[in-house]
Parts: sequence; C-alpha cells; structure tokens
Amino acid sequence: MAKKATYNCGFELTLELVGGKWKGLILWKLNEKGTLRYGELGREIKDITQKMLTTQLKELEESGLVIRTVYNQIPPKVEYSLSECGKELSDIFIAMKEWGVKYAKNNDIEVLCEL
Repeated sequence: MAKKATYNCGFELTLELVGGKWKGLILWKLNEKGTLRYGELGREIKDITQKMLTTQLKELEESGLVIRTVYNQIPPKVEYSLSECGKELSDIFIAMKEWGVKYAKNNDIEVLCEL
C-alpha cells in the first residue's frame, strides 16, 4: 500500500494502515492465536477469499505490521505473525472489541463471537 507523505493526524494514518473489512480481522487473529500459516489464517476468517487474504497480508507486511516467514523446505511453509509494531496495537484492538460488544448489547445487535 502506498502511503501518503502527509496526514491530517495520526488517527488518519492508523485507519489507513488497519482499516477496511479484513485487515483488522487478520491482525486480531494473529494477536489472538499467534503465528499462523496461510491456510490456518484463511480458516479463521470466515468469507475471506484467497485473493483478498493474499492482498491484505502483503499490504500489512509492507506496512511493517505483519512478518512473513518463509521456510526453505518441501512442501513450502510460510508463517505469518505480528511484528513488534503490530503487537503494539493489541490494547487498541481489545478496547475496540469491548466497545463493539457493549454497543451491540445496547442496540440489540447480534455478535457471534465475544472473544
């Protein structure tokens, strides 16, 4: 993802880095489960296509939030984990999850997973 050189505020940059339908879920699953292989990550996130997972992982890696580790073996093995920078988002994501659960309860919205 090509980042702009200037942002109105840090919040805008953060939204660009983690925003969208899938990036937050990918980061959440890696935070929750730790290191995951591509297939494991795909199974953890319902309805994401392989193309979208690949694209989002590449953007997160380019942003420095996710580390992609390739093992030189047959069959090929690739694992994804949060970088130190990505791990710094943990408290923010937990607060967002808690806020979302509270909002859902107050507004009669079903949340399938309250992890």
